[in-house]
Amino acid sequence: MSNPGDQIQLCCFLWAHPGQEAALTAYEDRVLELLHEHGGTVVQRAVSDGAEGRPHEVQLYRFAGQAGLDSYLADPRRTALAEERDRVVARTEVFPVELRPSA
Repeated sequence: MSNPGDQIQLCCFLWAHPGQEAALTAYEDRVLELLHEHGGTVVQRAVSDGAEGRPHEVQLYRFAGQAGLDSYLADPRRTALAEERDRVVARTEVFPVELRPSA
């Protein structure tokens, strides 16, 4: 996959622990507010019902480069919420994508 420059584009699937769907969204609201300070942008967030094993939330985001992603992941405000994250998030899958303009 080619990206302009060093840009990193990611897709994230998130599954909530049973009964923690609203708490997962609230947690993500908090930590995603930090992205812009690290050169990141939320491109899109989508919430589903999580039925039949589907993720409860899907996120697309981009960072200017690896250093921004690394600094976001290490942000002490984000890491301080690790216990909350473990309580509400059952599973996460993150993978690189190529974001293309819609036709």
